[in-house]
Amino acid sequence: METLFKAHKQIAKNFDENESIVLHLGDTLEFLKTLPSESISLSISSPPYNIGKVYEKKVEIEEYLSAQKPVISELVRTLKKDGSICWEIGNYVDKGEIFPLDIYYYDIFKEYGLKLRNRIIWHFGHGLHASKRFSGRYETILWFTKTDSYKFNLDNVRIPSKYPGKRHFKGKQKGRPSCNPLGKNPSDIWTVIEDDWDKEIWNIPNVKANHPEKTIHPCQFPIELVERCVLALTDQNDWVFDSYCGVGSALIAALKNDRRAIGCDKEEDYIKITEKRINDYYSGALKTRPIGKPIFMPTGREKVCQIPKEWKEGSGENEDSRRLLFQ
Repeated sequence: METLFKAHKQIAKNFDENESIVLHLGDTLEFLKTLPSESISLSISSPPYNIGKVYEKKVEIEEYLSAQKPVISELVRTLKKDGSICWEIGNYVDKGEIFPLDIYYYDIFKEYGLKLRNRIIWHFGHGLHASKRFSGRYETILWFTKTDSYKFNLDNVRIPSKYPGKRHFKGKQKGRPSCNPLGKNPSDIWTVIEDDWDKEIWNIPNVKANHPEKTIHPCQFPIELVERCVLALTDQNDWVFDSYCGVGSALIAALKNDRRAIGCDKEEDYIKITEKRINDYYSGALKTRPIGKPIFMPTGREKVCQIPKEWKEGSGENEDSRRLLFQ
């Protein structure tokens, strides 16, 4: 599969419509400037949050957002008229204060004429535990379009109706089934509950230690999160672009669904992992979490679910310790 890839440091001006994959090591803004205008059907990425991860330097939020504006300008230029941008972000935190990045980014995208179609809330069950505020358990995907004529393949992501036997109770359709036989439109809240692919809310756990897709990346996209956007917002053979591709989850989501993929990242280790993961996907060796797989739900019998004996009444621990009983 090595022949599928362009050389890591090659210039994107050699971008060819006959390619299936473009993988670039380098600065995102400089790479974007070499891509043709109106060539991308879906730009989907999670930019750095300015929280001091290994691949970023934390700066004042104004400086951070200012640096992102020219990137967004280029994303808009390279986007097809019927294309979409999905911008997945969390919160910037400074001295314990929360700055919701989706609110700040909204005005920037509007400056470039884009229209917000959904603000998708992705809820997940695990993450860092806060001590001076409630623990953060969600991030946001802002779905923008360039024009009013955009691709939205709803039938690709419909879910079964909760009450498929419902019927119209009045009017010309009285007595006839009122539900779409293909299923209903899913909600704009994607969260973690068991068997949710058959329910209204979609199940997308974040990539933590026990996730089969886990690599060295500290903020890794789950592949199935991107797949839903790819299926709904693109057609086969369209170009999907991740401007901060990390370890390539968005690229794999595109390739799995017969789209073409472009990724750029400035970290060489991540690019090498992306290349290996894509090769593993084509060879059948890549471990992924399928769409709709039920989340493991503890039964209460597991040892880690049991109340520690040190916390039980009469154990000698003080009252404050007993307040920490595992629920």
